[in-house]
Amino acid sequence: MKEKIITIKPKGITQKQWSILLLELNLIKRAWKPYGVDMQMSAPGLKRIVDWGTKKHGSDNTERRPIPTNASYKRNIRRHRIV
Repeated sequence: MKEKIITIKPKGITQKQWSILLLELNLIKRAWKPYGVDMQMSAPGLKRIVDWGTKKHGSDNTERRPIPTNASYKRNIRRHRIV
């Protein structure tokens, strides 16, 4: 199949919008991979932005409190629930 090329030149885009655009394109790339589509992307700062945006934040925090499982705790949660 013939290689297809897309060029995107955003003008007036902020750094935050740029990061989000690259992360969304990376999501598309990952979602289409099981269907045999191999997308290659290149952009300034792409690797750093994708590494930061796909990192699992807080997964290495082992000092978290355990969640109580007793009935009074669950009863208080139900009582204070805002609907």
